[in-house]
Amino acid sequence: MSLNRYVVTPEEVLQALAKKPPTAFTSSPRTIPLCAAWFMPNDPEGRTGLSVFKQKHMPSARFFDLDAVKDNGSPYPHMLPSPEDFAKAMSDLGIRQDDEVVVYDTAELGIFSAPRVGWMLKAFSHQKVHLLNNFKLWVEEGYPTESGDQERFDPVDYPVPQVEKSLVADFEEVKLKVLDLKQGRKDIQILDARSAGRWSGADPEPRPGLSSGHMPGSISVPFNELLDPVSKTLLSGNKLRELFQSKGVAPDRPVISSCGTGVTAVVIDAALSEAGYVQPNHKKIYDGSWTEWAQRTNVEDGLIVKAER
Repeated sequence: MSLNRYVVTPEEVLQALAKKPPTAFTSSPRTIPLCAAWFMPNDPEGRTGLSVFKQKHMPSARFFDLDAVKDNGSPYPHMLPSPEDFAKAMSDLGIRQDDEVVVYDTAELGIFSAPRVGWMLKAFSHQKVHLLNNFKLWVEEGYPTESGDQERFDPVDYPVPQVEKSLVADFEEVKLKVLDLKQGRKDIQILDARSAGRWSGADPEPRPGLSSGHMPGSISVPFNELLDPVSKTLLSGNKLRELFQSKGVAPDRPVISSCGTGVTAVVIDAALSEAGYVQPNHKKIYDGSWTEWAQRTNVEDGLIVKAER
């Protein structure tokens, strides 16, 4: 069984694992489950990705720590790590460059942080990456799980990769695009995955001292609207296309997706891919997202908009 699409089902992954198991005793490419569980720092239940991983995970899964594999010298929470740090993280997890990696979230959240890790792998030129849709269904449909600590893996040779810069938008690029939008130019679309209340400025940001609001000209696309309310899977391609159309997202214009720290922005990116809505080379993620934007701009300079109350 070969995984041919980015978003894959539990049954497809089970067949791929049977065909190319994640054993260390082969030099052939393997299928590797990669748990990308992450919770907001203000999670009301105090959950962490690692604690939930230990409770239940896919057999032979690795745990990818979003709070560790990042640019630790940046003041912003989840900026991409250096290519060297990324290569070391993959090596320490025993993942080779030719392995087929299936990233997945927690059963509790369905789809949340796994798209960020999948995008990170693609940004560092890992060719075979897929997103499980989703671990909640995997558990409910009775597929195998394990509990306990992560296995120890022997480090492997993972070459230091190049960054696919076409997938990443930085502050200066986004600022120029926002200024264009303020001038009425429509050559870009900025989609914001935060809640409608945070986007409008009616609700506070979860990080103390950070202004809520939005970039001028941006479109509110809360990431949870892209998920089925019961299964927490991505909506079907048809439903996603209808939703993007209802939001006024044009399929023929490039998109930059943003959120709080660059995590759920990639849920939008995955949904655009699943819907076939925007050309693959017309999608970027604003890595610093709102946490960077709100610290480097303000309401007075017209780069943060709050709805009138």
